[in-house]
Amino acid sequence: MRRPRQENQRKVKETMKDTIELRWHGRGGQGAKTAALLLADVAFKTGKYVQGFPEYGPERMGAPITAYNRISEKPITIHSNIYSPDFVAVVDDGLLETVDVTAGLSPEGAIVVNTQKSKEEIVPLLKGYQGKVYTIDARAISVEALGKNYPNSPMLAAVVAVTGVMEPEVFLSEMKASFEHKFAKKPEVIEGNMKALQMTLDFIHE
Repeated sequence: MRRPRQENQRKVKETMKDTIELRWHGRGGQGAKTAALLLADVAFKTGKYVQGFPEYGPERMGAPITAYNRISEKPITIHSNIYSPDFVAVVDDGLLETVDVTAGLSPEGAIVVNTQKSKEEIVPLLKGYQGKVYTIDARAISVEALGKNYPNSPMLAAVVAVTGVMEPEVFLSEMKASFEHKFAKKPEVIEGNMKALQMTLDFIHE
């Protein structure tokens, strides 16, 4: 049975057909909140209406956190957490054992999981979810591209590819501009992040 708040959100969402809702699951320090804010920023630059925000509460290093995105062609009139997302991104596969990451997730959507495990190993942990499941080793990609484990850049690119919220070329162009502004004096960081994004897009499209 849906809670009243969830039911009200569902009814509002039905009037917003052009809206994509995404929920992020991660741990403090892994960059899930940063990825949600970056996605909102880059989508806004392409002319869309956006929301990007974390669930309010204490953010301790390693503690489970949740963040959200709404991206729409029309003004967004709902301002609550997301209970029935179209897509879910899981930055830490260890959460699959303790958090119901597929709660409310549309079977017509998809879930993207950062993991070193195979899809066949992940599916049994998703509580019978019937939608599409994508796995990506964001750790391996970030280590190769950046020399460190920064999973948020690969996960951000994976989400863009899976949701289709914008064309990959547009995404890469906007992200490069963002990185060049943020890391103007660190060209190696720009190059590494762009490499991580491109590697992810190539992998997801295989």
